[in-house]
Amino acid sequence: MERFLIQKRNLVSFLLVLFLFISNGFVFSQNDVVNEDSVSEQERVRVRVGLVLDLGSVEGKIVGSSVSMALSDFYAVNSDYKSRVSLSVRNSQGDPVLALASAVDLLQTVGVEAIVGGDSLQETKLLAEIGEKAKVPVISLNSPVSLSLRKYSHLIQATHDTYSEAKGITAFIHGFDWKSVALVYEDEDDWRESMQLLVDHFHENGVHIPSKVAVSSNDDCMMDRLRKLKDLGASIFVVHLSELVATYLFPCAGKLGMMGEGYAWILTVKSMNSFHERTGDGFSKEAMEGVVGFRSYIPMSKELQNFTSRWRKSLPVEEAVGSEILRLSISGIWAHDVAWALARASEVARIPNVTSTLLEAITQCRCKGLSGDFQTKDKYFLSDKFEIVNLIGSGERRVGFWNSNGSFSNTRELSSCTHNKLETIFWPGGTIHSPKRRKRKTLRVLVTSSNRFPRLVKVATDPVTKEVIAEGFCVDVFRASISPFNYEVEFTLWRNGSNYDDLAYALSSQKDKYDAAVGDITITYNRSNYVDFTMPFTELGVGIIASRERSAWVFLQPLTPDLWLTSAAFFVLTGIIVWLIEKSENKNFQGSWSKQIGVIFWFGFSTLVYAHREKLKHNLSRFVVTVWVFAVLILTTSYTATLTSMMTVQQMRFNSNKNHVGRLLGSRIAMAAFASPGLQVMSLKGLNSSEEYAKLLLNKTATLVVDEMPYLKVLIGENPEKFFLVKTQCITNGFGFMFQKGDELVPKVSREISNLRTNGKLNEMANGWLEIQLPYTTDDTSNPITLDRFRGVFMITGVSSAFALGVLLIHWLRDRWEYVVNLVNILLLQRLVHLRNLFANIIHLISPLADPIGEHAVQTAQSNIQ
Repeated sequence: MERFLIQKRNLVSFLLVLFLFISNGFVFSQNDVVNEDSVSEQERVRVRVGLVLDLGSVEGKIVGSSVSMALSDFYAVNSDYKSRVSLSVRNSQGDPVLALASAVDLLQTVGVEAIVGGDSLQETKLLAEIGEKAKVPVISLNSPVSLSLRKYSHLIQATHDTYSEAKGITAFIHGFDWKSVALVYEDEDDWRESMQLLVDHFHENGVHIPSKVAVSSNDDCMMDRLRKLKDLGASIFVVHLSELVATYLFPCAGKLGMMGEGYAWILTVKSMNSFHERTGDGFSKEAMEGVVGFRSYIPMSKELQNFTSRWRKSLPVEEAVGSEILRLSISGIWAHDVAWALARASEVARIPNVTSTLLEAITQCRCKGLSGDFQTKDKYFLSDKFEIVNLIGSGERRVGFWNSNGSFSNTRELSSCTHNKLETIFWPGGTIHSPKRRKRKTLRVLVTSSNRFPRLVKVATDPVTKEVIAEGFCVDVFRASISPFNYEVEFTLWRNGSNYDDLAYALSSQKDKYDAAVGDITITYNRSNYVDFTMPFTELGVGIIASRERSAWVFLQPLTPDLWLTSAAFFVLTGIIVWLIEKSENKNFQGSWSKQIGVIFWFGFSTLVYAHREKLKHNLSRFVVTVWVFAVLILTTSYTATLTSMMTVQQMRFNSNKNHVGRLLGSRIAMAAFASPGLQVMSLKGLNSSEEYAKLLLNKTATLVVDEMPYLKVLIGENPEKFFLVKTQCITNGFGFMFQKGDELVPKVSREISNLRTNGKLNEMANGWLEIQLPYTTDDTSNPITLDRFRGVFMITGVSSAFALGVLLIHWLRDRWEYVVNLVNILLLQRLVHLRNLFANIIHLISPLADPIGEHAVQTAQSNIQ
């Protein structure tokens, strides 16, 4: 919403028009306030200043009345000034959009020369944007210092020094030797933005923040989040929230036993500055017994006491603030000083021959205020001195000071901070002993110790301390999933082999000795009868691994032998048919017999790569070549796809009678894979490590290895170029951690495993330990292509070739019809003469030479042919 308001320039005009239309019904809670004295109006220069406040809040009422009284006091002292600041008050009702509308109204209808307001980050940004466009200074009270506000040259911020505060709280934490704190903050933009510098400073100076919790005024939500912090073992808290949310936080913490001995609560400056000292407000500070807070230091003076007394008396009796306000707030004091600076700067800017603008006059102003010496630096009025207060009962006591020079003091002379210590602090529970971070509960864990796959689990015993040291993928996942719950982990070796059914029974039967079991433990039904498993943290199922083929003739494998032979025959057949069609008229297909034979083979096989350059002159030959090129396209595409699959995946089709299979020794789970009908096992070999797996596969002792996926990933990670994953089956539940039945950690650790998987950290750990590469395959990707699958293609090609030969024969008969008829006649007549002579010889009646009729007939036919 903020960016939308800033970027859309027309919105300001729209709000102005809207405001003008409804101005008759837009009622402000206060009228313009003009400070006058006995001097005539003609002699005074009115400097109109807009005051945009949430007049329904305690803070808004305090600031409004403080500014009004401050101006009256100023002109009572400086009655000879020629200028007078005239206040125009508008009620923002705590809504940044209404604050923006109020600023537009003040600029358009009143013509203000400065605007005071913006007690939240979003409201300050909107007012600063308006001020930037109108070239009017905007003074913000108590808004957080933010990098996003630095671009506004007309914005002045009166607030505390966040950097000095961060240094002070960090030094306070280090002073009690606390290494980590839990951060509780209000779930609002202002509070998130203003705590960021504090968080960064913690990280830079070695203060660990294991958890940050955002809270609101919702009781149930707050109880749940505080309970989570307690479960994590947090005992030192830095609190960054408003008084309203604090009224819910500390009673909830008290109900959870978190306001007793052993806990520490530290309030930030913004939190303490927002607290108002009141009576009868329904929120007793007794709920905050022992809390320590940093607050902007306002030195006590007669002027402050006098002003506070008069200000309290000036409040209407019927003021609906919920209770009597006992003390002027920090923002109210700053508002007084800002009003004096505005009045002084207005006079300076109106001095003849002075060219300073009101903004420059304000930034150059030096004056004595209720908060001390008032001056701005880089458009900031920063309070960098803090007092440290300890809340006791319904009151508070000061225990020291923090100065911007980086030291603590228990005296008020901050300029000479020689005492680098604090007064005695009474912590929650009434103790004067500083809380220590609660010792974490020890989680007693059995860890598998076979060390067969060190990348999964590797266990050793320190020879000096006798401490069990465990590492590996499974151990790292366990540490990461248990770390949010503040447990110390104490490992104990499981020395009874790889039968993890016995491990599950031992864990369940020795509840007084062990809390959990960690290692390469598969989740099974039998084991779950004794223990509770977390959700799996590895891939499910088993897989098959084989060694990669290194054949030099792998390029022949995509096609079966009969398909190779058939394809070659059709290449030659196509060349012959085209040669027969083109030979009579195409010179490219003529010449000596050796040349013509070469052309036949060249043309046929050149179609494989579309490299034939002989021009075809007959449509019939073009038809044959077109159909064949289509068939070649299908053939080459299929060959390329299958060869690519074989080169990258190298799918193996195992001989069902010759498989020698390796598996993890003692593993019953891998045996489930052998129930597959496609895998007949000739022999089984029990193996103990990934090195044995690799050795047996490379020397061909084992055809393949079958085991659970985590073990196989170790083998592939160690030998990515030698082995590949053939197939997987989801017949197991993966690895999980075992806990005692009913242990509350099971769902918590399962959620953490799910979170690790979701944010990618689980995959990072797997890649780091196992160096996983996943050459997964499908079952049918790289099977050789058979002739049967190309029957249709070769049938179409054969029919087209036969059709071309038929047409060619018809044309040839048509061109030589008479010659063919005569040739047939000669053959028939010669056959008749031969038969007659044969018959004559058989019956011995006549001699063939005595047959003038037959000779004549033959001669007649020959002459006809000639």
